[in-house]
Amino acid sequence: MILKKPLLCLFFSCFVFGLFEACSTSKKLDKEEWVSLFNGQDLTGWDVKIAGYEVNDNYKNTFVVQDSMIRVNYMEYDTFTTQYGHLYYHQPYSYYKLRMQYRFTGEQVPGGASWNVRNSGIMLHSQSAQSLGKDQDFPISLEMQFLGGLGSGERSTGNLCTPGTIVDINGQLAEAHCISSSSQTYHGDQWVQAEAIMLGDSLAHFLIEGDTVLTFTHARIGGGYVSNRHDFKSGKVANEAEWLKKDNSPLSTGHIALQAESHPIDFKNIELLNLEGCMNPEAINYKPYYIKSDPASCQFQ
Repeated sequence: MILKKPLLCLFFSCFVFGLFEACSTSKKLDKEEWVSLFNGQDLTGWDVKIAGYEVNDNYKNTFVVQDSMIRVNYMEYDTFTTQYGHLYYHQPYSYYKLRMQYRFTGEQVPGGASWNVRNSGIMLHSQSAQSLGKDQDFPISLEMQFLGGLGSGERSTGNLCTPGTIVDINGQLAEAHCISSSSQTYHGDQWVQAEAIMLGDSLAHFLIEGDTVLTFTHARIGGGYVSNRHDFKSGKVANEAEWLKKDNSPLSTGHIALQAESHPIDFKNIELLNLEGCMNPEAINYKPYYIKSDPASCQFQ
């Protein structure tokens, strides 16, 4: 009888400790492992491509790093003509969440088109910098378009533009090149939080300041470059014949690129949560929030 209480206490302690350990393990598994795509110091891991120039020719320092921001900068420009630029992250992704903050600053460089005032964005499921034609203006991709307010009136942000791509909205083919979101207008030089949730070619959500402002499905390569009335030659796309062969084929993966369209803009806190990985619970790198299985990535003790 003397041993019963110590044994009971030991059993109870082990039970409680086991629950605590199980809960701690569960919390560790559930914790989202966001990865920063930008080191805050330089453009390591990113490739510059500006229309008319070779890959990584950062013409007139269009993209610069300052104060832990990637800045689209036109300080060295006298005028803007067709120097549309993009900064491509080197690794492609398919299933992921991407979040960042952006802000428009200052005035548009002289020569920029009127529709590019406080206009920029991020390209998703994009072709790589290396695959662009030298004079190509925009990559074949899905653009989350950022628009800044013009001081009065409404101007949504988190819109969708589709260079060389098409999508469905509410189950119907959306033929417009740019599709407006339901966001509010953000005037001035304020920071805006943007997030994109990309699930291969099946589903995508755009969020602004935590609110879902646009949803589309069935992302695929389209037969037009900036609308169904243009061919790929209009955008000086390389290998046009090969792209035309892919007409209406699913667009499920690609690169992420920051855009430069003639108005200064800053980007910071660029983070990605990969939703594709090991979905085997016995693996040490299993995460319950993964959506797409990648068995080859599984690691075991």
